[in-house]
Amino acid sequence: MSARWRGAALFAAVALLVLAVAPAVLDPFRLGLLAKYLCFAIAALGIGLAWGQGGMLTLGQGVFFGLGGYSTAMYLKLHDAGPGNLPDFMVWSGVEELPLLWRPFSSPVFAIAAAVLVPAAAAALLGFLIFRQRVRGAYFAILSQALAAAFVIWLVGRQGLTGGTNGLTHFYDLFGHDPEDDGTKRVLYLVVALVLGALYLLARQLVKSRFGRLLVAVRDGEDRVRFLGYDPAVVKTVAFAVSAAMAGIAGALYVPVVGIISPSLLGVVPSIELVVAVAIGGRYSLAGAVLGGVLLNWAHTTFSEQYPSGWVYLLGLMFVLVIMLAPGGVAGGARRAADALAHRRRPEPGRPGTTPTPGPRRASEPEEAVAP
Repeated sequence: MSARWRGAALFAAVALLVLAVAPAVLDPFRLGLLAKYLCFAIAALGIGLAWGQGGMLTLGQGVFFGLGGYSTAMYLKLHDAGPGNLPDFMVWSGVEELPLLWRPFSSPVFAIAAAVLVPAAAAALLGFLIFRQRVRGAYFAILSQALAAAFVIWLVGRQGLTGGTNGLTHFYDLFGHDPEDDGTKRVLYLVVALVLGALYLLARQLVKSRFGRLLVAVRDGEDRVRFLGYDPAVVKTVAFAVSAAMAGIAGALYVPVVGIISPSLLGVVPSIELVVAVAIGGRYSLAGAVLGGVLLNWAHTTFSEQYPSGWVYLLGLMFVLVIMLAPGGVAGGARRAADALAHRRRPEPGRPGTTPTPGPRRASEPEEAVAP
């Protein structure tokens, strides 16, 4: 079976497991947790595109996650309050008139569009200003990290506008349905799973396209790409904007699934955790990034339930072990093992019984590459 058909079969098997088996065997609480993990997997997929394929280590992805989350939460709060009324936290904060920023979010269409377009536009503007100055590597990572810290400080300091430290929570109606109802939770899970699958296929197609090959070339040798007549700043800006849009979608879905969005979910630490998840799954593989997003958050929940006083150390130990034993992440280690097994079974032509050495990896498959 060719690699293309193997990939299609594996995707179909995972889709069947996620869409059919998981809803049938998991109780509503665990299904809700899995939906939350998949939301983080969407954000991790964007990081896999920007960092794994484009070499842009973004430590501020929580900003774009928050922009998407707050867009959805603002609509839900206005919908719960009713026409002409203020959201409950504004009443408690002494706000007498609905702020101008909130008014467009009374429309669900505007809120959904803003959850995608606002993070993408913010990333495009930031990328244009940074990449034009040829800022890259650790300097870009520090700037993105500072952006996340500044965003959280701004949110906390605007109690009457954003809910402050508590954020936005207590949503009672979701398009005519109770968010706490088991049936609603099941539908939300399926929506998140379908969106993740669609975004994965979109990202994979993007990576396999001419733009994807150019993005990998920029990652591996930005100056060489510039000498060939391309503008690396444009390529990186587009990839960064797409990554931010995915984070915005993840945040928009996270709000109805979990029922809250607050500054504690958007700061430097949550942003770094997303990067760690991608590193664990394998940043050079889109599937690895998705796997890492699910795996890290599953470990977070499992370890904190079983070992309340030491789960942080176990989480750190898991990260260290993965990086030591499989520098390319789980996906990279699996690919190396599969390649070694395939070459062991395939005898070298003209020399029966011998095992040929692995050949060079094809450059046309950047998303399947592993770290050296």
